[in-house]
Amino acid sequence: MQRGWGSPPPGRRPPWWPEGEPFPPRRWGRRGPPGFVRRIGCFFIAILAFAVLAGAVVGGLIARLGGWPVALLALALVLLLVIAGFGGVRRMTRPMTHLIDAAQRIEAGDYTVQVPESGPRDLRSVARAFNEMSARLKASDEQRRGFLAELAHEFRTPLTVIRGQAEAIADGVYPGDAAHLAPILDATQALDRLVEDLRTLVLTDTGNLVLHKEPIDLGALVTDTVESFRTQADNAHVTLSVDVTANFEPVDIDPARIRSVLGNLLSNAIRHTPAGGSIKVAAGGSGDEVIVTVADTGEGIPPELLPRVFERFVKGADSTGSGLGLAIAHDIVVAHGGRLEIQSTVGSGTTVSLKLRAGADG
Repeated sequence: MQRGWGSPPPGRRPPWWPEGEPFPPRRWGRRGPPGFVRRIGCFFIAILAFAVLAGAVVGGLIARLGGWPVALLALALVLLLVIAGFGGVRRMTRPMTHLIDAAQRIEAGDYTVQVPESGPRDLRSVARAFNEMSARLKASDEQRRGFLAELAHEFRTPLTVIRGQAEAIADGVYPGDAAHLAPILDATQALDRLVEDLRTLVLTDTGNLVLHKEPIDLGALVTDTVESFRTQADNAHVTLSVDVTANFEPVDIDPARIRSVLGNLLSNAIRHTPAGGSIKVAAGGSGDEVIVTVADTGEGIPPELLPRVFERFVKGADSTGSGLGLAIAHDIVVAHGGRLEIQSTVGSGTTVSLKLRAGADG
């Protein structure tokens, strides 16, 4: 059973009530009721005043002159006033009707609905806000659908490997030795990383990402992280170097989270730098910031992809990653109050800059 717009559930804002206005209005305050309420009230008071005035005038004429012509004139005048009143009410309520119908369509899942921006200024403002809300809901719904589709794809790949290898071993096609169990272990590690990435994304989205900050020698952290990727870079025949400014002041950060950010940047750089290329990592201070840069001589990022690299599941056509690494790194850096910036030229390489506030909070 549907409720009319004039009878919302107790305590619930009716669909036509403007966003940002408290409902029920406990008090109007010094300025009185909202503008749209005052206008509607003045309009009906004006209609009532005109009707009373017209009735008094017509009544006086009938009493003085008498006769059917005067009565018909009075009736015509009253009818005109009634028609004008209904027309005015309809013009004022039409925007509300559009808003109510649109709200019902959005409730049913149709986020493409838009309402005409007409009527009094306050209602036009409400309609404009409603259209913006509808557009955001549509974009959010499309992003959600795309996210789920990409997520299903990312899970399907390692699961296919696990199932195929396990069935082959169970059927006796492959022996259950270390060589044939290795793909299963690699796939489970990929799933574990994906689950952890998704967990981090959820925590950042909800604002529940906990940072265990402490004063850290960022220079030492950068050096240790780079050295942990030395073997991987050597195997890819990529030169990896690090340059850290001496006397680096401690920085208040979560070392595990920042290490994961640096690890993601180094992993991407090694993956997209061809054999014979180089990766240079530098760390230093600039004013009230500390800056860590990872510059490679790799293939670079296409210009159409560059503005979206920090979005989820955005990756190049030849990328083998999940498309979540840079998005997570960006969210972690922002949670530290820092910035992650990227510059890239196709064929020349990419430079990623990690910027954090200098010093410890004490």
